Amino acid sequence: VLGLLVWTLIAGTEYFLYPAFGWVMFVAVFYWVLTVFFLIIYMTMTYTRIPQVPWTTVGLCFNGSAFILYLIAAIVDASSVTKELDGHNYNSWAASSFFAFVVTSCYAGNTYFSFISWRSRTLQ
Repeated sequence: VLGLLVWTLIAGTEYFLYPAFGWVMFVAVFYWVLTVFFLIIYMTMTYTRIPQVPWTTVGLCFNGSAFILYLIAAIVDASSVTKELDGHNYNSWAASSFFAFVVTSCYAGNTYFSFISWRSRTLQ
């Protein structure tokens, strides 16, 4: 839901005029789609039907890459928000920056728990 907020707040503006917001939009939409995809896989328990895939490693790589790219996108988003750039889009861009950092912290926590799960599987 928070990732959806990030990209909808940016999509409602003229983000395409500024390449920095295009990058944030790409990261937000890309990881939102992948997160929904993995959510469906886990809710339907499809992962139990594909035991050849190391799901703990996949989860760790996904969450780790999401954390790193979302952190970069959040920093780019926050550093690009200025009133001088385009005044009527300021509030949307500022809110998207805030939520980008919230999503980053969520992915950071999920990366930590994925690492703990991955480590416990490799020690067995």
